[in-house]
Amino acid sequence: MDDPAAPLSNNQPAPRTPSSSSSQLNPPPAVPRTPQALQSLAPSRHIDRMINSNHHQSPSRTIYSDRFIPSRSGSNFALFDISNTPAEGRDDSSSAYATLLRAALFGHDAAGVVPPATPEKRNLIQMNPPSPNIFRFKTETRRSMHSLSPFGFDDVVTGVHHSPVKAPRKVPRSPYKVLDAPALQDDFYLNLVDWSSHNVLAVGLGNCVYLWNACSSKVTKLCDLGIDDSVCSVGWAQRGTHLAVGTSNGKVQIWDASRCRRIRTMEGHRLRIGALAWSSSMLSSGSRDKSILQRDIRAQEDFVSKLSGHKSEVCGLKWSYDNRELASGGNDNRLFVWNQHSTQPVLKYCEHTAAVKAIAWSPHLHGLLASGGGTADRCIRFWNTTTNSHLSCMDTGSQVCNLVWSKNVNELVSTHGYSQNQIIVWRYPTMSKLATLTGHTYRVLYLAISPDGQTIVTGAGDETLRFWNVFPSPKSQNTESEIGASSLGRTVIR
Repeated sequence: MDDPAAPLSNNQPAPRTPSSSSSQLNPPPAVPRTPQALQSLAPSRHIDRMINSNHHQSPSRTIYSDRFIPSRSGSNFALFDISNTPAEGRDDSSSAYATLLRAALFGHDAAGVVPPATPEKRNLIQMNPPSPNIFRFKTETRRSMHSLSPFGFDDVVTGVHHSPVKAPRKVPRSPYKVLDAPALQDDFYLNLVDWSSHNVLAVGLGNCVYLWNACSSKVTKLCDLGIDDSVCSVGWAQRGTHLAVGTSNGKVQIWDASRCRRIRTMEGHRLRIGALAWSSSMLSSGSRDKSILQRDIRAQEDFVSKLSGHKSEVCGLKWSYDNRELASGGNDNRLFVWNQHSTQPVLKYCEHTAAVKAIAWSPHLHGLLASGGGTADRCIRFWNTTTNSHLSCMDTGSQVCNLVWSKNVNELVSTHGYSQNQIIVWRYPTMSKLATLTGHTYRVLYLAISPDGQTIVTGAGDETLRFWNVFPSPKSQNTESEIGASSLGRTVIR
């Protein structure tokens, strides 16, 4: 057996007894050689010496304890003024823990009840009062009594002082900046606002595209499509200064925003293009003609593949963060997921009962996808595209227009239309509301997030763009941003 303390088996030889070895002893001449004398005298003397060790101690021999257990009789506790009693702090911790446990199990009324001490324990405490130890815990290093609770409840227990509870993060309820955006269309199926990695906001107003630099507040007119065309969607490339513009004539224009110069125009759609999504050098465009075109701006062809599956206008497009999956939503109440090489959807979700425009991939968990339904649906649904499963559903009570996930914390923002016109900050996965922001008088149809992940901009048919500080910074997620405390004024974007 592996256990060294296991009893000997029957096959093992028995240990040799003292009687078997006594015949081989060779005592000196002064000692009698009779084996019976050795067997009768030696053990009795040894046992008698052990029993009466306090009365018959040999002056020339020190008695040591076996099994390496120290003898406390030889310890001079009086030298350090220490008694052989438990430490004072240990009793305090035990009584505090017992109080918390009793309150958690039987309620706060029982927290102050102390069980009666037995007569033996009472006499022991009176005879041996606790004395100070050599080494004492510092007050600032002691654990909070609240941390001793096994249940972590927040209620106050009688006689126990809890550490201060951390206050929830505050989200400013008013926008810190408002921009007038004349001719911003009130159309649910369009996507007219996007924020670049270089901190430049692109807005489609009527037949023109305007750029607003968030660092300098400078406004630049990028292009004018003319009276026969209008802007239906804008989308920044993931890196660089390239901006894609989808038009009502079914064309996609690629612009170099740093030079205000158009690079190329790509065709392929027969009707307006309301959704755009970039994946590295690949650009996806969704149209009212029910198709999605995959375009490689490095290739000479206008598009390299065509994705078919939707039965109505495509109004939502988003690539995953690893650029491997494309999610699309349409006016046919369908949410599809495509991979890099498919021309047919690899995943189909049909639970929504209204148009799916709001789509957002989680930057924190691979394969986590959120989608929102229109007026007849009002729900935010969560999907795991890795396992092809429906995770949860939240009824928001109003039309879901947009979704965006925070890069800094596990939270997301939704904007709504009929009939609340509100902006809601959610904590995932509990889907508890952190804040509800109001101010728009029309449906909040447009949403974009700043490159640092702290600020969102919302647009509505009331022809205003509003900037809100809703998320903490990536470095200090627990500190409240002060930029949203007061409005920085109202200006016009054109």
